[in-house]
Amino acid sequence: LFGELNPLCEHLHLPLQSGSNRILAAMNRSYTREHYLEKVAKLRRSVPCIGLSTDLIVGFPGETEADFQDTLDLVEEVAFQQAFCFKYSPRPQTRAASLPDQVPEEVKTERLARLLNLQDRLTLAASQRLVGQVQEVLVEGASKRSNRELSGRLRTNQVVNFSGPSELVNQLVSVEITEAHPHSLKGRWVAEPSPCRCQAAAEGRPRRLSC
Repeated sequence: LFGELNPLCEHLHLPLQSGSNRILAAMNRSYTREHYLEKVAKLRRSVPCIGLSTDLIVGFPGETEADFQDTLDLVEEVAFQQAFCFKYSPRPQTRAASLPDQVPEEVKTERLARLLNLQDRLTLAASQRLVGQVQEVLVEGASKRSNRELSGRLRTNQVVNFSGPSELVNQLVSVEITEAHPHSLKGRWVAEPSPCRCQAAAEGRPRRLSC
């Protein structure tokens, strides 16, 4: 569908939780890391510049350093645009809370910090690749950084701040990306259409992205 339907923006949240097959099985997840990577490859064949985000849990009961390294390796291989990362915390009356080999809190904290550092690097790299491009942006309102700027989202869900009149709110506009920051972009409102907006390919051929 992502390669064929114009209304779909090029972003998908695809929860992972762990890159270790052993931990995924302990979580009662019905997929493996190989299955997950196959899905990612299929998505990127259809939509090369799709932005992927995910959920990750560190310190699930029984997680070893090798299991955690599997997660780091998979995160780096996929190069997620964004990840929501959490430490496992036991919940009363859940099976996981009574599992053996609970991971010490200090180990969970250290692993979470390493994971966040990796993801911050990947997020910034993804943003830096956009500098100099003109992107289609849905303007959401005033920027949280400054009421003299507007804020909007790219088709890949990244946030960009730029100067422009308030009449642009709720409109689709073209913005040239001028700066990349760890968790946002800065841009310049321009009049020309975005070259990265999904366009229909030649008649009879599937749609592809040009960015």
